[in-house]
Amino acid sequence: MINLRNISLAYGKKTLFDGISQVIGPRDRIALVGSNGSGKSTLIRLLTNEVEADDGEIEKPEHVTIGYLPQDGIAVSGKTLYEEAETAFGNVMELRQRLEEAEERMADMDTASEEYYDLVDLMGGWEQQLDENEPEKMKSRISRILTGMGFALEDFDRDGGEFSGGWQMRIAFAKLLLQAPSLIILDEPTNHLDVVSQHWVEQYLKHYQGALVIISHDRAFLDVVTDRTLELKLGKMNSYKGNYSFYEKESVARKEQLRKAYDNQRKEIQRQKDFINRFRSNVKKASMVQSRIKALEKMELIEKEPEEKKIYLRFPPSPPASNRVITIENLHKSYGENVVFEGLDLRIEKGDRIAIVGVNGAGKSTLARIMAEVEPYQEGKVDFGINTVIGYFAQQQAEELDPNNTVLQEVEAVVQDNSDANPRGALGALLFSGDDAFKNTRVLSGGERNRVALAKLLMRPCNCLILDEPTNHLDIQSKEVLQQAINQFEGTVIIVSHDRFFLDGIVDKVLEVSPKGTRMLNCNLSEYVEKLEAELQEK
Repeated sequence: MINLRNISLAYGKKTLFDGISQVIGPRDRIALVGSNGSGKSTLIRLLTNEVEADDGEIEKPEHVTIGYLPQDGIAVSGKTLYEEAETAFGNVMELRQRLEEAEERMADMDTASEEYYDLVDLMGGWEQQLDENEPEKMKSRISRILTGMGFALEDFDRDGGEFSGGWQMRIAFAKLLLQAPSLIILDEPTNHLDVVSQHWVEQYLKHYQGALVIISHDRAFLDVVTDRTLELKLGKMNSYKGNYSFYEKESVARKEQLRKAYDNQRKEIQRQKDFINRFRSNVKKASMVQSRIKALEKMELIEKEPEEKKIYLRFPPSPPASNRVITIENLHKSYGENVVFEGLDLRIEKGDRIAIVGVNGAGKSTLARIMAEVEPYQEGKVDFGINTVIGYFAQQQAEELDPNNTVLQEVEAVVQDNSDANPRGALGALLFSGDDAFKNTRVLSGGERNRVALAKLLMRPCNCLILDEPTNHLDIQSKEVLQQAINQFEGTVIIVSHDRFFLDGIVDKVLEVSPKGTRMLNCNLSEYVEKLEAELQEK
């Protein structure tokens, strides 16, 4: 369907793509993976014609359509939510025209060719879309997708401009699914989804009739939705016929295989050199010596795969804690007429590992801020244990760095009464070595800003971590390092997140926050999702 041929692209001295080639088929479910800065977003910009390659070409038939959902930055207003969703069907006439043109092209095509079968697949999808675009089916599709995305029926008549940034992205996502292009490209699609809507999206994409290319740092999402993985690494692209977990195992095996081949070749080269040096002056073996010299010159050398830098993270030792960490009684919190909590009771005990989950807007971050003593409330009581020391990572903390500070100044500014604090050491472990520590925070990428915020958290020992979306902008490897560091942390942990794999490796309790109230469940996140499914089936 889409063919990338020998694509090369460099920005200054940094080579992003060094002659990569790949084919995206009409039913591919591709996870595009690689560390931050490896070129994932740039490859998407190539596919969407936002940038041009230095060399190579991208072959895409005219009938192939591409739909792209960026991480953020989309907003609509002036139409109701339902009317905005209806605009996704402006391509009905275009679909009919495509089918007519495709039928004409098929008359001149080789029926045994791959292009012919690709076109047949695409035409089947277009015919299904046209069938679904009948008025009654359009209404049901719009309703099904909007409610799947978490919108309530009463939201359908609200102006699109009334929705916040995260909900705006859900509107854009819903419109993209309604348009049903040949290829959907998603860049971190789970960032704006809660646990329930993410599960719905996973099931929808599993049965989508077109192709998918997904960039995501949520490995559980990738495991469910994708069955092929393309890895960008140091200018090269490697293809794996499996989901992320398959890729992870196979990439380790491939690296080990390459290491053994490298070592064996080094040994063989040395053996040939020893023979040449030993018999160089032997006239009888002159032809053999020359033959081996020529063989060495022609030998294609195996290169070791360079190791990518990884962050290192470890929290300071926890001060002794009392058994009662945080107790909340009869809490009332509202923003104007919007009541978030009405009579909330909650007890956090020493050693608890809790995930706070719920639909967007239910109050997860509000509760985290109240427990971190940075958010006021109207009524009730929040008591802390005698020895409770809070360490808080705010959802927007990475965006709130002082733009006038260097990275080092930003971290040094939070060091208080901690003679063991080592800002330079912490920054070095988080990949800010040498002059990187003197970069101005305003020039940092999202991932770099997140690492600075984590470094700040390490400057003060605590025994109760409250983390609000700590994995935003972290790549999968960095999230695994953070997961390990939290597991080594001896204190209490409270995390607001919807990253299933990340949470499953840490928590043993789930605090569900909803407009109907809260409930604490003794399970991890995957078990919680299974419980929700069972409850829905019972209704």
